[in-house]
Amino acid sequence: MVRPITKNLPLLLGFLIAIGPVSTDMYLPAFPAIARDLGNAAAPQYSLAAYFTGLAIGQMTMGALSDRLGRRVPLLAGLIIYTIATIGCLASWDMRSFVIFRFLSALGAAAGTILPRAMVRDLADGPKAARLLSKLMLVMGVAPITAPLLGAGVISLCSWRMIFGLCALYGLAAVLLTWRYLPDTLPLERRTRIGVGAVLVRYAGILRDRAFLTHAGVGAFNAAALFAYLAATPQIFIGLYGWRSLGYALLFGFNSMAYIGFSQLNPGLVARYGVATIIHYAVLSLLAACLLLASLALHPLGALPIAGALLLCEAGFGLLAPNALVGAMSRHQAHAGSASALFGTLQYSGGALAGLLVGVLADGSARPMAFVMLACACAALASARARPQLVFVPAE
Repeated sequence: MVRPITKNLPLLLGFLIAIGPVSTDMYLPAFPAIARDLGNAAAPQYSLAAYFTGLAIGQMTMGALSDRLGRRVPLLAGLIIYTIATIGCLASWDMRSFVIFRFLSALGAAAGTILPRAMVRDLADGPKAARLLSKLMLVMGVAPITAPLLGAGVISLCSWRMIFGLCALYGLAAVLLTWRYLPDTLPLERRTRIGVGAVLVRYAGILRDRAFLTHAGVGAFNAAALFAYLAATPQIFIGLYGWRSLGYALLFGFNSMAYIGFSQLNPGLVARYGVATIIHYAVLSLLAACLLLASLALHPLGALPIAGALLLCEAGFGLLAPNALVGAMSRHQAHAGSASALFGTLQYSGGALAGLLVGVLADGSARPMAFVMLACACAALASARARPQLVFVPAE
């Protein structure tokens, strides 16, 4: 029997969304150890790209299923798949098996990534939704701070495989909490009964909405810049500058704290200036930080200036993420699951491409990361300039 919670619902939804950063950030300090153990220097980057690809595909599937079956059943199924596949990562025997299990775990984690966002849209819209999303980001923001530190601690004491043992335990906890406490926020009368062809038509219709497409573009390019940072920084700080895993984890955690701080400024800023204004200045902030980063990559002054420029990028990351999502979802209350899935698919497709591009262009310096991030910031600015005025549809 489900014993639904209301007051602490943002805490539970944040815990579920955090399965994404837990699954990526905890193993970042272990990249060198994974490469050595699996006998392939590119194994960590391939696994990260496979994970982002799995998230992109999984979100399309889970979003459509959630509009048809409700939020709860697909969420439980995805979390179970994630937990089992993560155990497979722990037991993987070579690079290929590791990459495959990472892909499968992402297919399941996609449910935890997008369905809580769809639940927010089921319950709220506009500034209210932005406030609720910011609360979720505060909860899930604990994961990027603690996960790398925990990962660094694990590899200092035992094998990197134990990182995935902890991730599997997290997945199991998410299954139990969802089963026990999370109600379905999509009433029966608002669920769809359509086939695969109609789902594809729906996705095409959402993509024809200029408000969705432009805001999703801002979100996707913002995410791509962030994922380029995730893919490249272990090699830069641990490989190039010789930092220890704990030092890298502390840097990552400090940047994550900045991300949370900016995201928590968002409700007050949105209430005073509006979503569109915040998107405009956040994009300009990200572009300025990426220009500084590119300049430092061309004229290296050491690790700390690079770290400082990345810290400035957190303002754009933290403010753009919730506002781009609110803008993209504003006209799609009737099929929030599909819209959320498509938004997420665009985000993680951009992330997979950015991560692969950083790997292909890798030359042992910070230049590939800096210029990929700069290109993403320019594309985000172009999307922001093209977006129309928001028209919010009240949640029923």
